[in-house]
Amino acid sequence: MGAYCNDGLSLSPIYSFASSQDLRLSKHVHDNVHGNIYIDPLCLKFIDTEQFQRLRELKQLGMAHLVYPGAVHSRFEHSLGVYWLAGEAVQKLKNYQGLELDIDQFDIQTVKLAGLLHDVGHGPFSHLFEREFLPRVLDGHWSHEQMSVKLVDDIVDKHYIEIDPEMIRKVKEMILASSEFARPIGSGEKHFLYDIVANGRNGIDVDKFDYIARDCRACGLGCNFQFQRLMESMRVLGDEICYRAKDYLTIHKLFATRADLYRTVYTHPKVKAIELMVVDALLKANDYLDISSFIQDPSKYWKLDDTIMKTIETTSNPELKESRDLIMRIRRRNLYQFCNEYAVPKDKLENFRDVTPQDIVCSQKNGGVILKEEDVSVSNVRIDLTRGRQNPLERINFFKDYESEDKFSIPDDRISHLLPTSYQDMIVRVYSKKPELVAAISEAFENFQLRTYGIKAQVHATPEKKKRRL
Repeated sequence: MGAYCNDGLSLSPIYSFASSQDLRLSKHVHDNVHGNIYIDPLCLKFIDTEQFQRLRELKQLGMAHLVYPGAVHSRFEHSLGVYWLAGEAVQKLKNYQGLELDIDQFDIQTVKLAGLLHDVGHGPFSHLFEREFLPRVLDGHWSHEQMSVKLVDDIVDKHYIEIDPEMIRKVKEMILASSEFARPIGSGEKHFLYDIVANGRNGIDVDKFDYIARDCRACGLGCNFQFQRLMESMRVLGDEICYRAKDYLTIHKLFATRADLYRTVYTHPKVKAIELMVVDALLKANDYLDISSFIQDPSKYWKLDDTIMKTIETTSNPELKESRDLIMRIRRRNLYQFCNEYAVPKDKLENFRDVTPQDIVCSQKNGGVILKEEDVSVSNVRIDLTRGRQNPLERINFFKDYESEDKFSIPDDRISHLLPTSYQDMIVRVYSKKPELVAAISEAFENFQLRTYGIKAQVHATPEKKKRRL
């Protein structure tokens, strides 16, 4: 990561944004990123439910704490952080453009509630559950945003929360706003409000503001992105949140820091090795525990969290032995062995298809050890700046100064020649499930690269000491 902020996360964590309510009358909790977070009575009703409290048992970064020991923070504290920043963002817009934008207390409450509940539908082990486990056991598509929407309704119904149905409708639309299930926004709506929590328009939202600051802090990494600068200077033009032209590099740092976190933390080779083992453990346990059945019914789903790993680990049931053995391997650091990786050549990205264990096994030369698909695990890692192979700044509108009413985008060639010309990395990593097969799998992986690209795309050969490990 970059250098530590001059006065970033290590200074006083309290970001003193103005608020129109009397904070002395609100319940508050102390957060290690934002300082005191004041919770309004309506949001407190949602927080004090078993469905929301479940987020305490979901680690924000899944299995990353087994590589970065400090990364034990939960979806619960992240959700409180997004709630707080969402409220501060809409309050700032009201303070500066209140009459012009017609922001009222209903809007503020709606945005805050959307920030609070945006992740309530997340599954165990962060995105691993949704992106790597469920696609292997389900025919259809499932998303945590859709489950969040179902759980919002479930909380309201089960706990008899009195709330305006129109507010709930908008909260659910804001949760889905950046997903493929986003609903069309009516012509009479204030579109800019839907960009605050989950921004499907250009990816700048308070969800990223919170998790970037929180994850960098928890992992002990530097962060040179200051979201406060953007919160202070944003402005609505043409029903869209825009930013000062002079802040374009700050925005680029947002996306670059996020990509850096993906490379160094979220998809760290050892983190991925552990995640691949957890996925295999869940797959082997699914028939007996019927894990995938929990995702259809919100009244059952809230009972599913990271503790499922402990459930598997401590049971003596013979049907869970294979899963239990995998988890014990993780505990004893007998992990799937990372063999090697390569970055897909830039000119091959467009037509790239995921590499499979079968691809590696079929690339083995005759003689020696005979590899099987179940011996090999492959991780296809995509890292981008939120818009695939496109520059995210192209979707952002800027303004010159506060006297100007014009908004404009900044073309690629006018930003900086030092910034990247490519906005996506595709990394293929191969792992051996058995230490004694590292040499054979590494050789087959090199053969696959030669067959596919005519060159060995990996940076260096697999170290001999890994090949000799027994």
